[in-house]
Amino acid sequence: MEGSDGAAKARRVWDKAAPSYDRQIALPERFWFTGGREWLGSRVVGRVLDVGVGTGRNLPYFPAAAPEAGKTAGTIAGVDVSPGMLAFARERAADLGLAVDLREADAARLPFADASFDTIVCALSLCAIADPRAAITEMRRVLAPGGRLLLFDHVASTWPPVYALQWVIERFSVPAAGEHFTRRQLPLVRDAGFEVVETVRRRAGTIELVHAVKAAPVQG
Repeated sequence: MEGSDGAAKARRVWDKAAPSYDRQIALPERFWFTGGREWLGSRVVGRVLDVGVGTGRNLPYFPAAAPEAGKTAGTIAGVDVSPGMLAFARERAADLGLAVDLREADAARLPFADASFDTIVCALSLCAIADPRAAITEMRRVLAPGGRLLLFDHVASTWPPVYALQWVIERFSVPAAGEHFTRRQLPLVRDAGFEVVETVRRRAGTIELVHAVKAAPVQG
């Protein structure tokens, strides 16, 4: 989830949260984030990277092998700044019988070569990444031409009263955990050169799902 001092703070915050994270997020998953992970999983193809993998809550929704036409069976990798969260992700992957390459890494400096993946998933993580623009640029770098970027996050509401409440919450959540509620990732995706295929807003606009594609280079 971050870089330098931001990464160190995020590591401390999320390592501390890791043992209770699944319990704490269960209620929001049921009533606020409903269906978001299923939406992501239904669009996954090929080699998959989960950025901000956390405790691995997306893993049950990934096909163990989701090959795109003409490609070999999919592999799954995940990165997170928190070793504590990754420990739980490893347990979840083992329980699911999935071979997942899980690495401690900064989203703004992904430890993979250019064009390594066919799909990148990032769920409920860009809200807490110190430099989301840099992270999205890195995601584009490691995506193959034609690859899919799938985002699911809480964002700035379209309803002014709700937005005002989000702004108030940020006075506490940003200093404490680096978590933002009034961000919106879609403009950053467009600025990075992605072609947006599909967007969905839910829950008074506080939830946004994005499906974008890294355009293949023009031949000739």
